[in-house]
Amino acid sequence: MKKNLSLFFLFCFFFSCIRAQEADSTKIMGEVVLKAYEQNRQLRQIATAVNYISQQDLKRSNNMSVLPALNNTPGVRMEERSPGSYRMNIRGSTVRSPFGVRNVKVYWNGIPFTDPGGNTYLNQLSYYNFNSIEIIKGPAGSLYGAGTGGAILINSMPELQKKEIDLRYLYGSFGANNIDAQWNGGNDKIRNVINYSHQNSNGYRDHTSMRRDIATWQMQMKASQKDQLNFNFLYGDLYYQTPGALNKTEYKNNPRQARPAAGGFPSADASKAAIYQKTGLLGISNNYHFNDRFENTSILYGAISHITNPTFRNYEIRREPHFGARTVFHWTPRTKNNFIQVVFGAETQQGYFNTKDYGNVNGHADTIQINDNIRNSIFSLFAQADLHFKNDWNITAGVGSTESYIRITQLEAPPPPPQKRTYRNELAPRLAISKKLIGNFWLYGSISKGFSPPSVAEVLPSTSIISTSLNAEHGVNYETGFKSSWLRQRLYVEVNAFYYELKNAIVQRRDASNADYYTNAGSTHQKGIESQASYQFFKDPKAFITHARIWISYTLYNFRYHDFKQLTTDYSGNKIPSVSPNTVAAGTDIDVKHGFYANLTYYYSDPIPMNDANTDFASSYNLLGARIGWKKTISTKNLLELFGGVDNAFNVTYSLGNDINAAAGRYYNAAPGINYYIGAALKIL
Repeated sequence: MKKNLSLFFLFCFFFSCIRAQEADSTKIMGEVVLKAYEQNRQLRQIATAVNYISQQDLKRSNNMSVLPALNNTPGVRMEERSPGSYRMNIRGSTVRSPFGVRNVKVYWNGIPFTDPGGNTYLNQLSYYNFNSIEIIKGPAGSLYGAGTGGAILINSMPELQKKEIDLRYLYGSFGANNIDAQWNGGNDKIRNVINYSHQNSNGYRDHTSMRRDIATWQMQMKASQKDQLNFNFLYGDLYYQTPGALNKTEYKNNPRQARPAAGGFPSADASKAAIYQKTGLLGISNNYHFNDRFENTSILYGAISHITNPTFRNYEIRREPHFGARTVFHWTPRTKNNFIQVVFGAETQQGYFNTKDYGNVNGHADTIQINDNIRNSIFSLFAQADLHFKNDWNITAGVGSTESYIRITQLEAPPPPPQKRTYRNELAPRLAISKKLIGNFWLYGSISKGFSPPSVAEVLPSTSIISTSLNAEHGVNYETGFKSSWLRQRLYVEVNAFYYELKNAIVQRRDASNADYYTNAGSTHQKGIESQASYQFFKDPKAFITHARIWISYTLYNFRYHDFKQLTTDYSGNKIPSVSPNTVAAGTDIDVKHGFYANLTYYYSDPIPMNDANTDFASSYNLLGARIGWKKTISTKNLLELFGGVDNAFNVTYSLGNDINAAAGRYYNAAPGINYYIGAALKIL
């Protein structure tokens, strides 16, 4: 690790000593305008830790997943246990997320993409459904409802409003294919973007085939200068096999194998373990300007997910219809000396879920074991005031309040009484202060409180034991940092430090059959430093090297249980599982004359604890990836791009998506070894 720290400080020294070029400066990351916390301000002026991922950042890798781009940013870890099986955490641990994305509030084009049960089917979005991503780190309950794990704002609308057709194809190792077609058309009053994406792969491991088809339609209509209507439709059909985790011996002997039969349970292949997942979403939003100082954006949506999941333990079928609404008001009162913006609104979601568990006989549903109706709802109120004073002082004060409700009715004969629980949080405030000191150097500090009720999957885990006694977790986050651009705005540097106290932390455990369940772990202390820097050498279309940039991000975490006892076992002081103490991501981007370009990416992770006892650790690993390509304008209008690349060039054996606290040490889900891809894209104007 010392070698990696030396690399980090060498980069910083290099950045501070290098002289700026004479070419015209270009827009740096700090100047990008973000929507986070409804402030619509430049990144360096927002008094909180926000990661921004642009379209160019997404295009640096293989065009099959946003995972590399997200993991290149500090404080974010996205995992893929098998193709199509995603996990996500922001500035934290995946002990709450053995499957899927939980405790992170996700919005897609302003629509709540996280369902009222607390789960997010992020795998129902293809790579081409992301145009830019804003990641808010730390509790965001002052504006984005309950949650201690942050928020993600996804924008899929292309920035340019012009008529064009995009056709894209990629072929890669392990039988990977990715086909995408997009039509973007319209005029100043109405605009349509229609996209279809297909992806399939045989997978690196045995029993890891996947197929995904996503269709989206987005429409913007301007009824007048004051009124705009937005329409969003999404349908996704996803299938992927789940190979199961391996123990250390199996992982070392053959990391590509699927989970074998063990302990009276069949193998992953014999049980036909897989996910069949279909999701439909329809959302309508309206933005109306009452006048130049008062406007409203209101969203109404409905969605349904249908999941069939045969496993080595059972055969589960879930049907999850839900709907919701969100309204946000912006008011800018008239003031003489100071600028004030007030944001207030509400969000509500209602779900009517049904879960059935059957026995699994060779991949077919057998005798029914569980039939539960689950009614869940969540309601949030929020308000925020932004004050911009003279001498570049800024203060943001916000507060939110959320109430969630879950009611589980077991449809048995005779049916037992329904089990229910209401989670009411006290006010979740956030206070942030920033000051521009010299030049473009911004210093900020913030304090925020978070509240996160258990998700439906945590109250009703795979043990099928209802846990309405599970309590919500609460936390307070203290943070300070700076954002600055130097050397004629070519160098952007951002560093933040935080201290997060979490009480009643929800953590995942596993029983002897490897079924997951959840418990409150007392309290945790989470300390960290996150940093990133990028340097734009130049951007000159007339030079041989038309564009060159280097960047680096570094994360240092010390996450430990402060007070956590399980019966007679005391884990207090232990490291929280699934968290890497040190991670480094770095890269360079170069464009040369005649349309050639190259992207190089390096990633390092420290050893990761695999259980609460800290007796087992996943090994550290180094990854290297590269992409080269060529772009050429043909027929005066159309743009052709050819590209190819390699991931995991060192052919490292590592696990990406560990099963934490797994019984019998079944932690490991091997990630692909060295793999290649080639592709082509044609833009028709």
